[in-house]
Parts: sequence; structure tokens; C-alpha cells
Amino acid sequence: MMKKHRLLSFLVVAVLLLVLPLFLQEILPRLFGQTGGNAYVRILDMALLYVLLALGLNIVVGYAGLLDLGYVAFFAVGAYLFALLGSPHLASAFPWIAAEFPNGLHLPIWAIIPMAAALAGLFGVILGAPTLKLRGDYLAIVTLGFGEIIRVFLNNLDRPINLTNGPKGINQIDSIKFFGFDLGKTHSFFGIEVASVSMYYYLFLVLVIVSVVICHRLENSRIGRAWMAIREDEIAAKAMGINTRNLKLLAFGMGATFGGVSGSMFAAFQGFVSPESFSLMESVMIVAMVVLGGIGHLPGVILGALLLAALPEVLRHVAGPLQAMTGGRLDSAILRQLLIALAMITIMLSRPRGLWPAPDHGKSLVNTGNGK
Repeated sequence: MMKKHRLLSFLVVAVLLLVLPLFLQEILPRLFGQTGGNAYVRILDMALLYVLLALGLNIVVGYAGLLDLGYVAFFAVGAYLFALLGSPHLASAFPWIAAEFPNGLHLPIWAIIPMAAALAGLFGVILGAPTLKLRGDYLAIVTLGFGEIIRVFLNNLDRPINLTNGPKGINQIDSIKFFGFDLGKTHSFFGIEVASVSMYYYLFLVLVIVSVVICHRLENSRIGRAWMAIREDEIAAKAMGINTRNLKLLAFGMGATFGGVSGSMFAAFQGFVSPESFSLMESVMIVAMVVLGGIGHLPGVILGALLLAALPEVLRHVAGPLQAMTGGRLDSAILRQLLIALAMITIMLSRPRGLWPAPDHGKSLVNTGNGK
């Protein structure tokens, strides 16, 4: 009976997830007298990308207990790799590439995604290697510096060789294609038109589901339990024979691969990348998603990512009227950031362990010495 009930719940959730973009695109705008609902689906797409990033960071912060404030660097690495290999930019910057590929490399998605994951994972190991003996605040400062170094490099590698096009960014990036099926175009299925943003929604949803399965398997594996032992007490874990060095490097590398894949999806979805998209604020927001949702708990991390990704867009409708009430003296963007900060403070005061924390297991009984 329990299995049937669980199967029915999964089927209902699956159907809701399948029809959600169609509802946001067609039905919701009509209810509010608006035209076109692609903007709502686009917000949902970005929320799913943030879920991917939060799941990757949860491996580093939630499982292994390593505070990483430079996680957005791996997001940037994946995005720029896809941009370079899927646009005409390299052909315009390097004559020897233009001689062989006049329109740019334009590698298929099957080649770029593994390369983005591998390169981001390599950068994760490079970041982790010098930080093996650091903990807490010192580790946070080093990782923060690493993220800023990557952003500065992206901002300045337009001379003497124009590799990243500097602050102007890279455009004309290919959309994702599967065997000639272009997700960047509108398609019709059984008489129903599905926009490009909805096509990307289904792709991102599949990636999120696969990532959740991977993270769940990791959490219950020997590697996951070793990470949690390191998180709780690194000295005790080392005394029990756990190779803390290799496991820390594995956590950095594996978490970074999620960021690389997310970045490549972001570049294909946006069609444009620039250093402005990979600021320190992005890293802080991803860390906040993990912490506010519930560190180390997959449902909580997903909930935190969805809420914090959608909150700025929801508060956009609140900040506008508040700006009008002040006669336009306060900028709506500043008001929106203020409201986000207030919401985060309220959540942390009311739910210090997160919105959906991991359940407690194995805690010792209280007052056992008194026979209670």
C-alpha cells in the first residue's frame, strides 16, 4: 500500500513538472491579462540552473564541510569554454583557426559538455590542492580570492591575445542541438507549440534529476560517509584511516564538475557570456541557497535554490510600488536587494538550521546519567 501511494505521488509530481512550463507560458498570462509567458518560463529555467549549482556546492560545503566562496569560478569556466568552442570568436581571434574553420569550431554538445565538466573539475582540484591544511575563515578567504582571480582574468584576457573579449563578452553562441534537433527554436508537438525556453526547461529538469540521483548515491556511499566524517571531525577521521587529502580533492573536483556543466548550459541558454555574470555576489547567493535550504540535505538545498532564484523576480513587483511611494528617490534595484536581505535574515532567525534541515540521527540521549 505504501509503495502504491509513493508511486502515485511520483506520477502526480511528474505530470505537474511536465505541464508546468505550458501553464506558465499560456494559461498564467491570460489569468492576469498579460501577453506572452516566456518570461515566467525563463525565470524557471534560471532557477533550475541555480539548483544544479547548489547541488554541486552542497557536495563541497554540505557533505565535506569545506566553505567555498569562489564556486562561481567553475560556473564561469564552463560557460566560457562553451562560448569559445560554440561561437565564431576563436576564428576571429586566431588566424590559424580561421584558416581551418572560417566560421569557428562549433563543436557538438557531446564534446563540449564532458570537456566543460573535466576542465572545471581540474580547476577544482587546482583550488583544493593549496587549501588542504586550511579550515574555516582562512579557507573561505582563499576560495573567495580564487573566484575573483578567475573573474579578473576573464575581464582582462582581451589583450595581447583576445581570448575572452574582455568586458564586452562573447556572443553568437550556439544553442544546444541533439541530432539536428535545435532547442533554440520553437517546435510543435501534437498541435501544441513549445517555445525555446520550454525546451530548455525540460533539458535542465533532466539534468537536475540526474544530479539529484548522483548526489543521493554519493551521500549513501562510503565516499559520502567519509566526507561527512571529515566534516564532523577531521582529526578523528584521519585517525580512523580516512585519506582526508584525497577525499577533500575529490569533493572540490566533483563539486566543480557540476558548476562546469551548469555554466555550459547557461552559455547555450543565454547565447552570450560576460564577466559581469560571475561576480562575488553570485557565489554568495549560491552559498546562501545551500545554507538557507538546509546544509547537506538534498530536498532543502533544492528548496533553497528555487526560493532564492525566484525571490528577486517576485520582489521586483514589490520594489516598484515602494519606489513610487518614495517619489522615485530610492532605486528599485536597491530596494529589491534590501528586501532579499531582510527575507534571508528573517528565515535564518526563525529557522537557524535551514528551511528543510536534515533529520537528526544517532544523537545521544539527554540526562541518561539521571535515569531520565
